[in-house]
Parts: sequence; structure tokens; C-alpha cells
Amino acid sequence: MSHHATSRSRNRRILWAAVVLIAIVVAVTMMVGSLARSLAATSAGPADTLQGGAAMAGADGVVTEADGAMPDGVSAFDEQQPGVVNLDPDLLHALREAAVHAREDGIEVVVNSGWRSPEYQDRLLGDAVADYGSEAEAARWVATAETSAHVAGEAVDVGSYDAIDWLSEYGAGYGLCPIYDNEPWHFELHPEAIDQGCPAKYFDPTEDPRMQQ
Repeated sequence: MSHHATSRSRNRRILWAAVVLIAIVVAVTMMVGSLARSLAATSAGPADTLQGGAAMAGADGVVTEADGAMPDGVSAFDEQQPGVVNLDPDLLHALREAAVHAREDGIEVVVNSGWRSPEYQDRLLGDAVADYGSEAEAARWVATAETSAHVAGEAVDVGSYDAIDWLSEYGAGYGLCPIYDNEPWHFELHPEAIDQGCPAKYFDPTEDPRMQQ
């Protein structure tokens, strides 16, 4: 075999090795990405998972920020997001007052979900039924549009975990109370809690008499 033929053969082997290596890298990258998405979905709370999955809803088929859909990291002091500014004014005032003092402790209160349109809530409920397999199980996590405190602007889901812990400890002083054991991020306004403390929590929304309407 000539020197040139040997060189071409060697080059072909190098080329094929490079192709195989690239294919392996692409496959590994896709596997890692899929695993990361799976882990993220597993570690997220049900409300977070549902919110992130609700890309479509409403008569026109699309949920937007106008329906209360929220991007990540929205401040309690935001003045643009309908999900924040459409909250009940007293709830929003209490939330922002608490957020000021939480910030003094180095904790930023963000709003993961606040006010929602009925269309958005209907889509979340539909997604929950699909995810959990039954209306009864979905009701443990998502209310109907007719009974949802979010649609009424009377509930806020907060983050991060540090903020949830801070509000769980100090929120009563602002009238902000966690309502459900299975949704520690969900707070509603109970002004009487400032003097009397928060009422006992329900295990989940199915125990809440408001959900039986």
C-alpha cells in the first residue's frame, strides 16, 4: 500500500472516530437534559409543576401574563404583572409589608402565583385531572374557578423556600396565614391573626368548606 493510500485510510479512521465521538457526546447531552428535566419535575411542588405546564388555555387557547401566568422571580413589589397588581389590595399591602421586613433579614419574597383568570384556573384544573388521574385527586391541589381564592385575588403562592419558612414563622404578624398542609407556599389574609394567631390549617383543599360550593 502506498504512503498516500495509508494516509487516506488513517484519515478515514480519524474521521469516523470523530463522527462516533460526536454522536456519543450528543446522545449523552440529550440523556443528561432529559434526566435534568425529569428531576426538576419531580422536585417541584405540584403547584409549580402545574403552573409551568399551563402554556395553553382560554378561549383563544393561550394563557398569558394577562391571565395571571407568572415568569420566574417576580417580586412582591412588582407593579406590572396582573398576577400581583390584581391581588386584593389588603392582601397585597400585607404581603409587601412582610416582604420589606423579610428583606431586612436577607430574604426576598417572590410571587410564584397570585391572581388568576377563570380561564387560567380552569386549565390548571384540567391539567391536574390529567396528571393525577381523577377529579377527586386533582381537587387536593387545584380548586375550581368558582371556588379558587386565586381567582378572587385572595391568595398568593410565594417563594423561595426561605421566604416560605419566614412567612410561616412571622406571617401571622401581618395577617398572612398558610392555609393547607400540602401547600405550604399558599398564603391568605386573616387580619385577626395579628392578635389571635393563624387558624388551624386544613390538610388539603378538600377539607376546606369553601371548596364544597
